[in-house]
Amino acid sequence: MVAVLPHSDLWQHYKPRSGIHEQKSSGVIYCWCSYCFARPSHAYLNLSPGLDFETKIFAKTNAPDLLRRELVRPGYRPSPIALGINTDAYQPLERKLQLTRRLMEVLVECRHPFTLITKNALIERDLDLLREAAKQELVHVHFSVTTLDPHLSARLEPRAAAPHARLRAMRNLHEAGVPVGVMFAPAIPWVNDHELERVLEAAREAGASSAGYVLLRLPHEVAPLFRDWLQAHVPDRAEHVMSTVQQMRGGRDYDPGFGTRMRGQGRYADLLEQRFALAWRRFGYATARQRPLDCSGFQPPRPPSPQGELF
Repeated sequence: MVAVLPHSDLWQHYKPRSGIHEQKSSGVIYCWCSYCFARPSHAYLNLSPGLDFETKIFAKTNAPDLLRRELVRPGYRPSPIALGINTDAYQPLERKLQLTRRLMEVLVECRHPFTLITKNALIERDLDLLREAAKQELVHVHFSVTTLDPHLSARLEPRAAAPHARLRAMRNLHEAGVPVGVMFAPAIPWVNDHELERVLEAAREAGASSAGYVLLRLPHEVAPLFRDWLQAHVPDRAEHVMSTVQQMRGGRDYDPGFGTRMRGQGRYADLLEQRFALAWRRFGYATARQRPLDCSGFQPPRPPSPQGELF
C-alpha cells in the first residue's frame, strides 16, 4: 500500500519477518537531517539516499506484533531494547501510525525495559506510558540536542522540534518522574561544536541526569550529501569543516572502526573529549547518575486465545 501524505511524501507498508533487531528504528525509516547515518539504508533498497530518503517512507506496520511474537518465545531473556537508534522514534508520521506508542504498550505490559532517543517533542503525547514505565524502572529517555540556535536547527534538522521545545519536553518528562538525558549529537567541527557546554548546561537545568556526545559520522553516501549542505549553508567554512573531519578520521571522510567511529582520533577529537569531561563534571552530571533499568519483572505476553480471557 502506498499513500500520499502532506509535503508530497510517500509511505508504504514494510513487513519484516522477525527479529527484535528489526524494531530498533521504531518502525519508520526516514528523516531530513543531511548528516543522518540511516540514509544508506535507502541505497540498499536501490533508492536514492538523498531525495528518495526524504520522500519515500517505509513503515514497519507489523512491528508491535513482531515484538510480541519475539517476547513470547520460550527461553527469551530480557535486556533493554533501544527505540530510535537508526532513525528517530518520534518522526512526523508517528502522529498517524503510532508505531512507537504501540511498541511501548507491549513493553510496558510485559514489564520489559527499554530506552528512547528523540529530537521531537511528540514524545510528550506518551507521557502516560512513560510515567508508568518509570515507576517500574523500565525506561530511560534521551533527547538529541544539536544546538540551542533555532535558526541553525532549522537548517540542520528540518521538521525536528525546535531546541526550546526539546528542552521543554525534557523538563516535563523529568517532572513526571521519567529519567532523562541529553546527547550532543552530532558534534560538527566549526558548525555547532562551540555549543557543547551550553547544551549540557541547558539540559541539566531541564532535568537531564546523564549526558553524552557523538562526533559527526558520514558513512557511504552521507558524505557527499553533507558536503552539499555545507556548500549551501556555510560555504565560507565548508573546506575547513571537512579538513577537520578528515584529521579525526585518518584522512578520510569516515572511519567505521568500532573503537573510534563515535569519538574520532587526533588533537581535535582529544580536545572535544576533554571539554565534554570538564562540562560533565561542572554541571553536576557526575553526581546525578541514573539508576539501572530493571529486567527482573519481565512477564512474557500472553498468546492470543480464540476463546478469549475468562479472568
